Amino acid sequence: MGVSRRGASERAPRSFQQTEAGRILVGDCIVEMARLPPASVDLVFADPPYNLQLRGDLKRPDDSHVDAVDDEWDRFASFEHYDAFTRAWLIACRRLMKPTATLWVIGSYHNIFRVGAIMQDLGFWILNDVIWRKANPMPNFRGRRFTNAHETLIWAARDSAAKKYTFNYEALKAGNDDVQVRSDWLIPLCTGEERLKDDSGKKLHPTQKPEALLARVILASSRPGDVVLDPFFGVGTSGAVAKRLGRRFIGIERDPVYAAAAERRIAAVEPLPEPTLASFITAREAPRIPFAALVECGLIEAGTRLVDARRRYAALVRPDGAISLGGVVGSIHRIGALAQGLEACNGWTFWHVETPKGLTSIDTLRAQMRAEMAIAAE
Repeated sequence: MGVSRRGASERAPRSFQQTEAGRILVGDCIVEMARLPPASVDLVFADPPYNLQLRGDLKRPDDSHVDAVDDEWDRFASFEHYDAFTRAWLIACRRLMKPTATLWVIGSYHNIFRVGAIMQDLGFWILNDVIWRKANPMPNFRGRRFTNAHETLIWAARDSAAKKYTFNYEALKAGNDDVQVRSDWLIPLCTGEERLKDDSGKKLHPTQKPEALLARVILASSRPGDVVLDPFFGVGTSGAVAKRLGRRFIGIERDPVYAAAAERRIAAVEPLPEPTLASFITAREAPRIPFAALVECGLIEAGTRLVDARRRYAALVRPDGAISLGGVVGSIHRIGALAQGLEACNGWTFWHVETPKGLTSIDTLRAQMRAEMAIAAE
């Protein structure tokens, strides 16, 4: 016989919390998602039951009991029951996703392969699988297998036609010392003060995820003001991180005790200052500023001498915004390429001007002009 996923009774309050930052709904995730408007969320993070019931008691070498996941919500009668549940909540999520939204699902070897296959069957388009490598995993006490030191996240678009989904590639790269962020993330388990405890001092939720993991997911694939949906809200890690990062959230949780803990936790969170959350503007997204605009506004004067970073080449700035080198006139890009004997050149990063503090790239001056334009527009 299958286990009901209905959760809270019909008499339980459906909207547990609603604030400017978001709301918590108490009840079965499939039922509650059916009540939400279609194409209304920008990001989904799902941490579904892993269906990882232990076969028998598990003890440490000192004979102490291992506090494993043995809650009712993680019990399924069979793989067929689990697959049917997975298909139902994924369909409900897909209905709520905007065309540009993406979905993250986290799981272990017990369930993630089944979830991934069902996602593909339903038309989701997998973008990446990400390995969360735990810096402090629980050891394998029986010594019969490798230590389970990672979990897998699947990141997917709503369908294969989704081309404009949010991925803050440049911001992530900038925070990673200008190196692309890899698909293996080394992040510790949730421990210490971050771990929520009950009145007896025991962990309140057996699978509470670290805020650092959710922060990376949300920062990677959403923008300030976006709506983040978590159909398995638990004690509200996604909501706490979303609020801190200036996103809105909808959390659905069938256990009123977890929902109450999430409400208290999120109420104590202060959003970060708005300037720290401003969207990272890529060169492609930034307003186009021709070199002539820098000359016209006086950031670079006609007759200024431009040089490369090693001062091997020099060109003169003309009043029309072109530059000249050895009698040849052209754009900053064409003359930069000509000087080096190349087919192409990014003149913005190649050419510099002399200042009292040393060389400054003309790209820095362009950024200054963009900043002034943004302030003027406010």
